[in-house]
Amino acid sequence: QVQLVESGGGLVQPGGSLRLSCAASGSIFSIYTMGWYLRAPGKQRELVAAISSGGMTNYADSVKGRFTISRDNAKNTVYLQMNSLKAEDTAVYYCKAEIRPPGGYIDDYWGQGTQVTVSS
Repeated sequence: QVQLVESGGGLVQPGGSLRLSCAASGSIFSIYTMGWYLRAPGKQRELVAAISSGGMTNYADSVKGRFTISRDNAKNTVYLQMNSLKAEDTAVYYCKAEIRPPGGYIDDYWGQGTQVTVSS
C-alpha cells in the first residue's frame, strides 16, 4: 500500500507565499517523477510543476519565476514553494508520484489534495 500525504495549504493574501509538502510512504521500491497538479472548478487537473528523480524540472508557464519544486529523496518528499501568489492560483493542489512497488510495475499515485486560497 502506497500513500501520499499532503500538507501546507491554506489562506494567503495576494503576493504572499506558501510551501506545500507531499510525503510518500508504504511499499516503495523506487520513485520516479513527482509533481503538483491543480484542478479548477469544472476542469481536469493541470500540471503545475514536476521533478524527476535526478532533479530535472518542468513548470507551467503561469508559475515560472514564482514557484519552485524540489524533492528530498531520502524522505520520499516533494515540495512546492509558492511565492508571489495571485488570486488566479486559488485551487486544490494534488501531489502525484510515479512509483514502482517491490516486484511490481510503475504506477501513478495521488495525494488527497490541499486547498490553496489567495484572497485579500
